[in-house]
Amino acid sequence: MFSQGLSGGSSFGATPVASTSTNPMKDFEVTPPPDDSVTCLQFSPPSIPQNFLIAGSWDNNVRCWEIEQSGKTVPKSMQSMQGPVLDVCWHDDGTKVFMAACDKMVKCWDLASNQSIQVAAHDAPVKTCHWVKGSNYSCLMTGSWDKTLKFWDTRSATPMLTLNLPERCYCADVDYPMAVVSTAARGLIIYQLEGTPQEFKRVDSPLKHQHRCLAIFKDKKKQPTGFALGSVEGRVAIQYVNPQNPKENFTFKCHRSNGATGGFQDIYAVNDVAFHPVHGTLATVGSDGTFSFWDKDARTKLKSSDTMEQSITCCAFNHNGQIFAYAVSYDWAKGRDFYNPLKKNYIFLRSCFDELKPRTAG
Repeated sequence: MFSQGLSGGSSFGATPVASTSTNPMKDFEVTPPPDDSVTCLQFSPPSIPQNFLIAGSWDNNVRCWEIEQSGKTVPKSMQSMQGPVLDVCWHDDGTKVFMAACDKMVKCWDLASNQSIQVAAHDAPVKTCHWVKGSNYSCLMTGSWDKTLKFWDTRSATPMLTLNLPERCYCADVDYPMAVVSTAARGLIIYQLEGTPQEFKRVDSPLKHQHRCLAIFKDKKKQPTGFALGSVEGRVAIQYVNPQNPKENFTFKCHRSNGATGGFQDIYAVNDVAFHPVHGTLATVGSDGTFSFWDKDARTKLKSSDTMEQSITCCAFNHNGQIFAYAVSYDWAKGRDFYNPLKKNYIFLRSCFDELKPRTAG
């Protein structure tokens, strides 16, 4: 069922849908959207010619759409978990999707047969899942609120390796041979994945408040060299694993606005960060309902969006950096009293390649 489709070329343009009040940036709307807040977005890997987008949400479901070159989205299928879905990732060959949920399980969804089977388990909700494609092995890495990080050969019911974490896993990223895991109490651990995965070093957090998201970035040789870390306090840290100069590490403020009373700022959580796969520039999305594009090397903002009606909960770039996807949903930052079940959830797609080009000198 997934074998047909247009190739993911560079042309991506047509008349978007959705009104300007809910879609102030006039981007393409993914239809139909999830029924509850969107927790995670991932595009298919470069191993397949089409662009597929998967989204996990609080309605316990993972949905898949094909993104045509016109910008039109074609819903393909859906799988359900027994609890809210907290993370999703693709197998590197593009045939399978892994789904991590509050039901303490991770399932593997085989797209061709449209069947899913359990491939991992924890003693608490599973917060992160990442496919590790190593030089001498492949496996699934899962991080949980049970304070463990597990590595799975998905053909076996028992993990290949279990590593204890100092606290609950809150966010993680993998770019072989490196993994970074952030835990509750602002813990930061860098792992090296070559051979047998093992802890490389622990890092003192440069941020004073709870971590919300992180993403690994590469150097000009396309080697993973550091990571961006976002917090609930409207701040992002750029951290190099082995900085040549201490000043290479820095933090910057984002997703803040001037409040109604003079001298005070409204501060919002940074819900997700993602690096552009070609330019190496950065996108952040926040509880303030905006996304921003940044050039970390020039330390400058490239673009800010207009404000959406709800928070932006997560984002992703497709494999060649032509499409930026972002989800507009309630993120519970203001608690139950501000939840409005009548407000629709949205996923939008933006043609973004030129907007994320690094700032040129001069």
